[in-house]
Amino acid sequence: MSTTLEAMREVAQRAKAASRVMAAATTEQKNRALQRIAAELRARTVVIVAANALDLADAKASGKNEAFLDRLMLDPSRVEAMAKAVEFIAGLEDPIGEVTESWRRPNGLEVRKVRLPLGVVLMIYESRPNVTSDAAALCLKSGNVALLRGGSEAFRSNRAIADALMHGLSSAGLPTDAAVLVPDTSRESMLALLTLDGLIDLCIPRGGEGLIRFVAENARVPVVKHYQGVCHVFVHAAADLEMAERIVVNAKASRPGVCNAMECLLVDEAIAATALPRLAQALVAKQVELRGCEKTVAALRSAGVPVTPAAEADFGKEFLELIAAVKVVPGLEGALAHIARYGSEHTEAIVTGSRDAARRFTREVCASAVVVNASTRFNDGGELGLGAEVGISTSRLHAFGPMGVRELTAQKFVVEGDGQVRG
Repeated sequence: MSTTLEAMREVAQRAKAASRVMAAATTEQKNRALQRIAAELRARTVVIVAANALDLADAKASGKNEAFLDRLMLDPSRVEAMAKAVEFIAGLEDPIGEVTESWRRPNGLEVRKVRLPLGVVLMIYESRPNVTSDAAALCLKSGNVALLRGGSEAFRSNRAIADALMHGLSSAGLPTDAAVLVPDTSRESMLALLTLDGLIDLCIPRGGEGLIRFVAENARVPVVKHYQGVCHVFVHAAADLEMAERIVVNAKASRPGVCNAMECLLVDEAIAATALPRLAQALVAKQVELRGCEKTVAALRSAGVPVTPAAEADFGKEFLELIAAVKVVPGLEGALAHIARYGSEHTEAIVTGSRDAARRFTREVCASAVVVNASTRFNDGGELGLGAEVGISTSRLHAFGPMGVRELTAQKFVVEGDGQVRG
């Protein structure tokens, strides 16, 4: 462990040294690096996809499920999407130096709040190799250093992407230690990194519940958690059922293995007799297994729609596959109570034609994104105009929701006077 700790300390020290350079880098330098990283990703598409194929083969041989394989898989179109995300981030406004507030005190002092980088951001993530380029690009744009600790299941893919990052940084005259892939994927190396208070300024874990808990319980550095995505869609009595069907199917079946997928469908009891069979049939047509409450089971079995009685543990569960819990609730009050009890503060959606219901839902539901008449799948940095994200914070500390360039900054007070002293 001591050898591992020393090795990780050396990596973090290099990152810390690079963070001083990145904090002073100009917008032009950072944008040039990002443009060259995008070009390197495109130029290395064949190499990246070949490396990913080896990771995929190992994952299949070890029996990983389809949702896991989907998160892991890269093809030329996904590599192109990664490159476009990097270019989009290059086109964003530079947050560093932005004055967010200013005021003048009665004694003549001029006070400003100004954005500055966080420093060294440790990303700990599993299976998603696109996080390597997304996180690095967001950190670079915001003047930070990205310390990238991916999982062993994607190491070949991550290494191929990291090579593109290094060449892009080097060709733009910025330190290659500004985006470092940690070469050791062992649990011991992760534990060592989490102890390096003073070298690492923020840790963002992104993965399964076990990973998040391990990081939260062992970290001596600040942590922003990207926790479970137990997302609900509530179909209100005033919903347009054609719209509701589109939203529910997209929220559950478009990519069931991601954190913003719907895990539980809530249906207003006032329209359950007509809405439930229609929505359930649409989900079953997409091979979704339904686990329903007693009222749901009674309604769907009489309509000839396959359904399994839900266990208590099915409510509040992140399935990450083609399974959905379904519950009939007594109107808006019932939906709010259910979400408060079982939600994970990630993404919650309502489908309704009532402005009053929508306003109350958005006011009373606590989640990183509250969505009206649209799919939960839109709680994503790219979809919300951030270019990409390092994760979706469910911590409610410092950042809440998708973390883009502004969420990777802190703010300092700048105070200017002309000789004032405090009495």
